[in-house]
Amino acid sequence: MKTATCSLLICVFLLQLMVPVNTDGTLDIIGKKKVKELLAHQDNYPSAVRKTLSCTNVKSMSKWASCPAGMTATGCSCGFACGSWEIQNENICNCLCLIVDWAYARCCQLS
Repeated sequence: MKTATCSLLICVFLLQLMVPVNTDGTLDIIGKKKVKELLAHQDNYPSAVRKTLSCTNVKSMSKWASCPAGMTATGCSCGFACGSWEIQNENICNCLCLIVDWAYARCCQLS
């Protein structure tokens, strides 16, 4: 009985690892939240200069993904279902799990 239960738990765990993750959707949601936060704290005076927000994804085959010069990391996504990450120096995504095969950084620039 113990062997069957253990085998079942292992099968369930392996099936969870096989479920695909929609990283682009997750990064877009995080980016939109960040933009809303930035816009909520701007001055109430109309700007004479029109600003545009441009964003891109940067993929790395390691635990770190760096944004291009002049861009800021607004969110991260990590491989092997790692949900633990941090942004360092405003432009580097660092995945905090022990085993990670890729990292995405959502990089944006307001110009």
